[in-house]
Amino acid sequence: MKNKAASGSGPSQRQLRVGELVRHALADILARGDLSDPALAKVLITVPEVRMSPDLKIATCFVMPLGGKDPKAAIDALATNAKPLRGEIARRVELKYVPELRFRIDTSFEEGARIDALLRSPQVQRDLDSDDTDHDQEDET
Repeated sequence: MKNKAASGSGPSQRQLRVGELVRHALADILARGDLSDPALAKVLITVPEVRMSPDLKIATCFVMPLGGKDPKAAIDALATNAKPLRGEIARRVELKYVPELRFRIDTSFEEGARIDALLRSPQVQRDLDSDDTDHDQEDET
């Protein structure tokens, strides 16, 4: 019998659950300022998502500094502090293996804004309006 995660159907329940545990721990560590790095102390960082590898040994953490200010500097500071962050996560989350942390800029907000702008564009509005008039004409016949 094939594993559902191996068949490309998305992350397993276990991956999702562990990712959420790591996300909560990481967000708590960053919110409390438990690390003594001045680069991390001067910026508030949100952690919208953590994706776990199928073997749970790599956690890809999607992060974004509040206000979107200098995300590259935030990623660099987090990468520099990956070992201490991993140690803190080990103390807070009971796992057989503490995952290696990789940090990426979260672009979901930008992507959402881009899609929203597309949906509000005159071309799409025109297409939506013409679909509505087509449906109204069909209803009348």
